[in-house]
Amino acid sequence: MRINRPYSTIDELPSSIPVFPLPGALLLPRGHLPLNIFEKRYLAMIDDALASHRLIGMVQPAADAQEPAPALMPVGTVGRITQIAETGDGRYVLTLTGVCRFRITAENSPDKLYRQCNVDYSSFACDLLNKSEEKGIDRSAVIESLRRYSQANHMKVDWKEIEKTPGEALVNALCMMGAFNLAEKQALLEAPDLSARAEMLVAITEFAIKKSCGEGQKLQ
Repeated sequence: MRINRPYSTIDELPSSIPVFPLPGALLLPRGHLPLNIFEKRYLAMIDDALASHRLIGMVQPAADAQEPAPALMPVGTVGRITQIAETGDGRYVLTLTGVCRFRITAENSPDKLYRQCNVDYSSFACDLLNKSEEKGIDRSAVIESLRRYSQANHMKVDWKEIEKTPGEALVNALCMMGAFNLAEKQALLEAPDLSARAEMLVAITEFAIKKSCGEGQKLQ
């Protein structure tokens, strides 16, 4: 899914954005995250975003934060609303397409129902290059770890579709959909490049396989 408004430099991105804290939700550049919006504050956030830049920052709450406005992880991803539908019962069903990662520099005063942050994209300007890094990915290792994980967890996988999926889309989708904990998802998000993210994905998946099967059991 391509966006109608491509961004060439980080200067084209707003320095203050609404943020949606959602545990376990990971959005990566050029990844696609479906969302079901029903809370009043987030409905207002979507309305405001649609009326301006169509951009929402996805960020995970910090671990063990149970208060109404929990501390936020320092790095998130800004995404553009690329699909949206009204359900007729007061909800929005939408898709965010990842644009660029950011680092939170400050949280703005709460003059809205939802939270807003000042953000800095400078550490992640490479996210906008949109160049293929597939040569740096050990694709066979990624697919083998997925095969072992699916076997250990009795999952059905469309391997023909996996083989057709480009490297970046495959790695990002597996990172976003994987049943990883908050710290693991945050580490995948903050990986410096696609190659490092793919290596980390394999390592985390192999650890999950060991937990699923037990240390003494091996998969063929």
